[in-house]
Amino acid sequence: MPVYLTGLGSVTAFNTVNVRSRVDGQLIQVNVREGQEVRKGELLAQIDPRPFQVQLQQAQAQQYRDHAQLRDAQLNYQRFKDLLNESGAMSQQQVDTQKAQADQLEGAVRADQAAINNAQLQITYSRITSPINGRIGLRLVDPGNIVHATDQNGLFVITQLHPIAVVFTLPEDSLPSVAQRMKQGALEVDAYARDNQNKLASGKLQTIDNQIDQQTGTGKLKAIFENVDGVLWPNQFVNVRLLLNTRKGSVVVPSAAVQRGPQGTFVYLVKPDKTVEVRPVTVALAQGNQSAIASGLQAGDQVVTDGQDKLQPGMTVAPQARSNANAPQAPTAVPTT
Repeated sequence: MPVYLTGLGSVTAFNTVNVRSRVDGQLIQVNVREGQEVRKGELLAQIDPRPFQVQLQQAQAQQYRDHAQLRDAQLNYQRFKDLLNESGAMSQQQVDTQKAQADQLEGAVRADQAAINNAQLQITYSRITSPINGRIGLRLVDPGNIVHATDQNGLFVITQLHPIAVVFTLPEDSLPSVAQRMKQGALEVDAYARDNQNKLASGKLQTIDNQIDQQTGTGKLKAIFENVDGVLWPNQFVNVRLLLNTRKGSVVVPSAAVQRGPQGTFVYLVKPDKTVEVRPVTVALAQGNQSAIASGLQAGDQVVTDGQDKLQPGMTVAPQARSNANAPQAPTAVPTT
């Protein structure tokens, strides 16, 4: 008999990215449609790159000029150094001054290279690519608008739906047993629709949060679903069933057979002579429409699942066996007179 823990969960995208422009400029092209699935690195939109190309050309020209001055300063430094060593026609101060000038120009060339790299980076940023695999949401900015890196609203919101996560809560008393079972392997998690009847998807438990909510006395857990069919959507509410364990060798009866009276729980047992008797039982676990009996019954015993309100101990019945997909066969008692 499977032992489930149930909780209310909310679907969350595995990754969510608000795509913004990293440069200021005019949005000249959008390459994707709303609702389109995109891959990481795919071109989404294009910012006008011409201002950055002009900056790149200016930085390259500045570097060319500074590099020419650097070569001249280095040659002069070498001449001054040779004159100092050979004839003493130059003073040490003049040699040092020329060396400092050459070093300054070398620093200017390096700064020019940094400006070139920055301009090239701006050109790269003008091509907005997808940082993750996911689905494009509704477009937030239309082509032709001027966008800024400081804009609060981005261009798109991309959500990763394959896989997708579900965050749900369980009572804090259940967390130790879940943590213990996680050491033995991955636990199965099923997501159901609001009616708690329609199973949407199956996944695996990933982790337990590192703290308990003191106000509710619950802990958060996160499960991962492949969501191949795309039935789960971010912010969707689902009912979650976590398979904690499976009780083997249990005597299981339909929960409808278990009655409660002043002396505790009992069932109407159908004896071989078709009469019924009250049999006290101990219920070890009730799960959905099934109950595991710890004591009072044996495998193969027949119990009454319907019509108990008409029965008295010792009454003769005409059992009518019926099959239930979710429970073992059990008779419906029809009293006879």
